[in-house]
Amino acid sequence: MQHQLTALLSSLNPVRPWFGLVNSNTLKTDAIAGLTNAAIVLPQGVAFAIIAGLPPEFGLFTAVVVALIAGIWGSSMVMVSGPTTAISAVIFASMSQFAPPGSETYIAMVLTLTLMVGAIQIIAGIFKMGGLISFISHSVLIGFTAAAALLIAASQLGGALGLERGRGGGVFERLWHVAQQLGEINTIAVIISGVTILSLVVLSRFSKKVPSYIIALALGSGVAFLLGASDRGVAMFAPLQSIIPRIGAPELSFGLVAELLPAAATVAFVGLLEAISIGRSFALRRDEAYDSSQEMVGQGLSNAVGSFFQCYAGSGSFTRSGLNSEAGAQTPFSTVFAAGFLIILLWVLAPYLEFVPVPAMAGVILFVSYRLINFEEIRHVLTSNKSETAILAATFLTGIFTELDLAIVVGVITSLCVFLYDSAHPVVAIGSPTDVNGRRVFKNAATYNLPECPQISVIRVDGPLFFASVENVEQQFRQAEASNSVPKTKLMGLKGLWKIDLSGASLLLKEIRRARRAGADFHIFTTNAPSLTTLNRLRVFDELGENNLHNNKAEAIAAAVLDADDNICRACKVRIFLECAKKPGA
Repeated sequence: MQHQLTALLSSLNPVRPWFGLVNSNTLKTDAIAGLTNAAIVLPQGVAFAIIAGLPPEFGLFTAVVVALIAGIWGSSMVMVSGPTTAISAVIFASMSQFAPPGSETYIAMVLTLTLMVGAIQIIAGIFKMGGLISFISHSVLIGFTAAAALLIAASQLGGALGLERGRGGGVFERLWHVAQQLGEINTIAVIISGVTILSLVVLSRFSKKVPSYIIALALGSGVAFLLGASDRGVAMFAPLQSIIPRIGAPELSFGLVAELLPAAATVAFVGLLEAISIGRSFALRRDEAYDSSQEMVGQGLSNAVGSFFQCYAGSGSFTRSGLNSEAGAQTPFSTVFAAGFLIILLWVLAPYLEFVPVPAMAGVILFVSYRLINFEEIRHVLTSNKSETAILAATFLTGIFTELDLAIVVGVITSLCVFLYDSAHPVVAIGSPTDVNGRRVFKNAATYNLPECPQISVIRVDGPLFFASVENVEQQFRQAEASNSVPKTKLMGLKGLWKIDLSGASLLLKEIRRARRAGADFHIFTTNAPSLTTLNRLRVFDELGENNLHNNKAEAIAAAVLDADDNICRACKVRIFLECAKKPGA
């Protein structure tokens, strides 16, 4: 407990390690990056809040408070946090079953949810659970994001066509609601949304530093003004209720917390998966240190504090983080500048929001949802890995046909099942030497159709040798034996064995005895200290014998060739190993 308390105090310390990197040069580049980011996030914040079923200003509050705190207390030097499409979609899908989106009850429940999300993330960070995210396949996030994008697009299609807003539901329910109103499509609304989307398509081909969303909304609003849209049945945005968040504690009760806990856990997980994936990606690109557990604390703190300032749950944004990095950001001070500039922009531009037509914003959101689907990654997964394809498909189809928050659960479970299956099916390969560019290396004999020694097998096991995998490994041993009638001495390297338990040790003992009963032998070569310690403790070396344990493959081969049957060697024509030159018949 004392260790966790110390970790908490260290994680929450307001004096952050990166403070020492701040100087006049970094402040200048961070200020430029902050201004660029503020211009981009202004329309995004409004759009994402609408996706989440909240008043537009909530997205802007989130873009200020969450980004500021996550930037200071997180672990990434350039990642920008705030409202994101994926989390907005999850909140909308999860919370709309409890209350009508946009209602006072809905808003109050979302703020409570945000506080719970922050608490879950802080606890996860304190207990150093950041490494667990590595066990979840990236395909979960790809499939989930694609499903979320379709749900977002389906929810905004009616607005883009000038139709009455639907009652909610999944992708197909929303599309069916639109299909029932096709005869009521407003042509002016279609023109406005079309101009907005076309503007974004064109602007996206230029520099990412161009505030394309603001320009596209301005063009869409200009077309609406010229066509007299407000007088021809096109809905316009209501003015922002406030540009300053109201400070207050979210409602907490045992019944409400219990009711929202599954949704809070899902949002917390999605947020951490997004943030850690993005933070780790940029840390690798920039050759910087990254602490995923500290990032968990930073994200959790930003959401917990943000819930008191009318913010909803946020996470890292790949788009804004990429823009921040490209704009020259050097330290998290860029997020401080972005928050300040966003407040100024909000103060100046907020009065003009009432001139923005709903179809224009719907066009922006449709474009965002399209960009959210990573077609290149999906194509790569589908064509390269069956296991990852199964994970992606399970996540995506669950999100499309059932609930979006259930999709992440199914994806995680599928991902863990694939991990357990792969762990229980390590690769057992029989190696044989061959020349590659003048160097003698060992390759898989079966894969590369290489000749094998009739008396000696050099075995590599890639994966863990534990209770769940011993049956599969033993079956592969028997299959290898079935191809040769002469009992072979086995030389096993433990370099690829990253875990051995009692069951794995028992299999090795069984194989040692089996080989010796057949008139062959068994050798192990390794310098893997953990494996040596484990096998020594489990008495494997007592059975193996001191002379059959070697530091490397060459020593093991030399010993095995020396003991090989000279009569068989005399008739052998393949001479696999260099040491065979010393045997009869060479």
